[in-house]
Amino acid sequence: MRVLLFLFPSPTYRSKDKMASADLQWLIIRNNSCFLKHGGGVTMSTEPNNLKNRNSFKYNGLIHKKAVGVEAAADGKGVVLVTKKIKGTMNKPAKTFNRVEMKKDSRRTLTAIRRTLKKGYRKDLKMAALRRASAIIRSQKPITSVQKKRPTKARRT
Repeated sequence: MRVLLFLFPSPTYRSKDKMASADLQWLIIRNNSCFLKHGGGVTMSTEPNNLKNRNSFKYNGLIHKKAVGVEAAADGKGVVLVTKKIKGTMNKPAKTFNRVEMKKDSRRTLTAIRRTLKKGYRKDLKMAALRRASAIIRSQKPITSVQKKRPTKARRT
């Protein structure tokens, strides 16, 4: 009886479908993806949560269970740290990502990112996330133009 149930499960029986491993997904999408940009001898990738925009297994934001991304905030002030939720979001793609907006000064923002990634969440991407956040914060600062000092003119006597 058990063998028959295993071979021919009832329609109400649901097995836990598992996704393919990250390695298998990488083998499928590494040369075939709508996010790939070729040029200058380097293949770049524009997918979300790819911190260095490099087409590599380590930085790919689509295939890993724990993906990290840093984006500019919508209003142009601060950054948004995007992390992927690990459990319970397979059938709800819109709720897959956790988005935390950080609008404080740069030191507090970078410390918060450092602490989040240090707690066992992709320690290998810590420096890349910090560099990207720092670059975004730097780009949001207003440009201050420095006026050149003119030499004093000699007075007529």
